[in-house]
Amino acid sequence: MKHMKIIALLLAGSFFLGGCAGGTVKRGVTVNGIEVGGMHYLAAAEKIRQDLARPPLSVSCPDGAYTAPLDYSDDLEEQLRRAKRGASLSVMVRREWVNMEQDLLALCAQNAREGRDAELSFSAEGFTYTPGEAGRSCDYEKLLKEVQEALKSGGTQVRLTCREIEPAVTLEALKARTRPLSAFSTRFDGENAPRAHNIALAAGRISGTVIEPGGKFSFNEKVGKRTRENGFEEAAVIFDGEFVQGVGGGVCQASTTLFGAALRAGLIISESHPHSLRVSYVAPSEDAMVSEYSDLKIENPYSYPVYLLGAAENGKVKFSFFGMPDGNSYRVESRVLSETEPPPPEVVEGTQNRTLRPAKKGMRSESYLVVCDGAGKELSRTLIRRDTYAPVRGIEEVMPSPLVPLEEGETASS
Repeated sequence: MKHMKIIALLLAGSFFLGGCAGGTVKRGVTVNGIEVGGMHYLAAAEKIRQDLARPPLSVSCPDGAYTAPLDYSDDLEEQLRRAKRGASLSVMVRREWVNMEQDLLALCAQNAREGRDAELSFSAEGFTYTPGEAGRSCDYEKLLKEVQEALKSGGTQVRLTCREIEPAVTLEALKARTRPLSAFSTRFDGENAPRAHNIALAAGRISGTVIEPGGKFSFNEKVGKRTRENGFEEAAVIFDGEFVQGVGGGVCQASTTLFGAALRAGLIISESHPHSLRVSYVAPSEDAMVSEYSDLKIENPYSYPVYLLGAAENGKVKFSFFGMPDGNSYRVESRVLSETEPPPPEVVEGTQNRTLRPAKKGMRSESYLVVCDGAGKELSRTLIRRDTYAPVRGIEEVMPSPLVPLEEGETASS
């Protein structure tokens, strides 16, 4: 029995070696135009495979080409064994991408890109803009379908379809929201160092301010108390209808200039106050006095922030507002209603004849905010304020009358 099993195994091995490993291709057989008749199957297959194309598959991506990791197979040996005498065979290589779906997902992730919004920063020095970057999304479903079709048809090139995604906030949009709204300036005596210092200090503390939509601005909160401890110096101020020396003199010129810029930017003035006396650097009813008890308050009616820059140098203080223009223009008109003559000047004795303080007429005045559309057509005219300014009594210095010497024999009573 044992000998019978051994004989059977030997016969089976002889059949395998003779039928498969030792067989030859029938006469006259060609494969892809190559004559292989009479050749051993393995030798014929090796000869054919030397010339058998193994087309690669490349995926063109924005970040560079990607070559697919393909496995190649064919049925060449099977066809050779089944071929009849004189047969003309055609063999194609089958391509398989084993982890195709996972690899394509990773490829899309590598080529996708998160976008970045444009940004701006604002300070007392002005605006700094950082451009945004577009994002990129990849069409995975389309790529998978096209790769599958290419593998079947013998295609060698597939393109990854991507779409640019614009940032939600672009540089152009930021610049459109930070265009000039207004600028207003007044002149001051730069030689008056303490007053110039106070004006510049107030302007510097205000510059770089952002008023959010619906937000409010307080001059007193931003500038702080006018004290020596807070950096201010002594200069002329108006107090109780008189010009006197006081800490913080000149700050009202900064508040007045800011008032003019805010009106011309279309902002809302929720609080402003006139001086008791007229000031020389703006028209009547266009001033804005501030003190411990009086403030200048501004509100932003726009849907976007407004940005404020200010500076005082070379005898000029200037404030500028930036934001999203509404298409209208704003101007301020001042009107004198009546004038009051000043009282007779005060005369003081001195070393020369001169005017120590010129007299000024008092007056009643009013100011209006005039709004026009882009074509210059007047849309509205609104009263800003109606004020009364006291007259200023002049002060004249005069020299005393010289003594006339008496003639001989003349008495002082003669």
